[in-house]
Amino acid sequence: MKQSINEIEVNGVKYVPKGKDNQQAEQFDGLNYVIVRTYSAGVFAGYLKDRTGQEVVLLKARRLYYWDGAATLSQLAEEGVSKPQNCKFPCEVSSVLLLQSIEILPCTEKARLSIAEVKTWQV
Repeated sequence: MKQSINEIEVNGVKYVPKGKDNQQAEQFDGLNYVIVRTYSAGVFAGYLKDRTGQEVVLLKARRLYYWDGAATLSQLAEEGVSKPQNCKFPCEVSSVLLLQSIEILPCTEKARLSIAEVKTWQV
């Protein structure tokens, strides 16, 4: 059985305290954790530092190359992934400037933890 401050895992199933599922994700230096979909660069998750028009700067960002266990980005931002072993999320970068961002979704704490716990994908 694995434990952390925000959740407990029993037989491979993660549980969070009641009321935490829809709670906004923990902030980093006052910045919100979000998922950003771009026109041609794909999907990223990270802390929203700045947005000017369609230009977005994320800190501590991961590209969400492939996910399993969430039907849409909306579900991913709310619930995270239920099949992290099948996801392909490369390493975190300190910052990224995304051009042509077309969707920004705030994440719940459950989703942030789920994304953070996906093993780094590399070839």
